[in-house]
Amino acid sequence: MKNEQSQSSLNCVVMRSDSKPGLYLYLHLSKNMEDIPEELLKRLGKYTQVMELDLDKRDKLAMVDIEVVKENLITIGYHIQFPQDLVKNVTSYH
Repeated sequence: MKNEQSQSSLNCVVMRSDSKPGLYLYLHLSKNMEDIPEELLKRLGKYTQVMELDLDKRDKLAMVDIEVVKENLITIGYHIQFPQDLVKNVTSYH
């Protein structure tokens, strides 16, 4: 999955967790799954590649802020999208 594209290119693959519904990993094409922290890979479990995206050609994503995804891809090489019900529960907790 390693690609020789420049770091400025925001091409990524999107992986879906097979065991955790709604959990997705966006991985910059310059990275491999081996570049992801081991603990995170354990939590992701088995996964399936569902698509490849060029974020330079997009203004938005359906379930997540594209600017956050872009920033994470640039700085750490990946982004985790958590299930929406989990995000709602955490953000509404007082």
